[in-house]
Amino acid sequence: MTAFQVVFTVFTMSDLQRDRILTCACELYLKDGLDGFSMRKLARDVGVTAPALYRHYQNKEHVLADVVREAFREFTAYLYRALEGRTPWERLARAGEGYLEFALEHPRWYEILFIAPEQMGMAALPDDLEAQGCAVHQFWVDRVRECMDQGLLRQGDPLQASLTMWAHAHGLVTLFNHGAFQVDVDTFRAQFRASGARMLMGLATDEFAAEAVEQLMGAEPVEVDSPTVKGMMQG
Repeated sequence: MTAFQVVFTVFTMSDLQRDRILTCACELYLKDGLDGFSMRKLARDVGVTAPALYRHYQNKEHVLADVVREAFREFTAYLYRALEGRTPWERLARAGEGYLEFALEHPRWYEILFIAPEQMGMAALPDDLEAQGCAVHQFWVDRVRECMDQGLLRQGDPLQASLTMWAHAHGLVTLFNHGAFQVDVDTFRAQFRASGARMLMGLATDEFAAEAVEQLMGAEPVEVDSPTVKGMMQG
């Protein structure tokens, strides 16, 4: 074996081992969450000693950063399908559906995307993760802006409008994923769309509001049995 082949083999094996560590890290996070994640458990799942992990990752925070990268990869795959839509409204509506489906199908991926870096032991997110977050944010602003440009949404600051829409969606999803709404997933999905339609009535132009609400409205309001949520709604 030549020196080049030796070096190539070493790097290939290293890459394969790192890929296996990342796969196990993602599986461990998805199974046990952030609180149950440790390098000791990860080493056990990979089948190596804990010190062996440090040949590939400097520390736990570097592993978690790669887990967040995987979460972004999945998230953007759901969102960017919306770009296949033929009109601004279709792209915005598809993006909303992709957001909801990702959050419901992958709740732990969803959760780690919005965890503060300090909770993962980081002073700040790596630059590439900050850039990915900014790209997703810009994606939403662009969807709102093109709807405003076409006269579907009221004219205004697309940044502020997109933040309002995201806060509404994120709040509902987070409450559901944390068990605050005592309804099944299909009921929540319908209620999410109905709530979104009611919010859209304040953002859409008069000419488009009725059509948008008709497209989105898919459920009647449901009773919320949670005392915590009832208190929030009444207070």
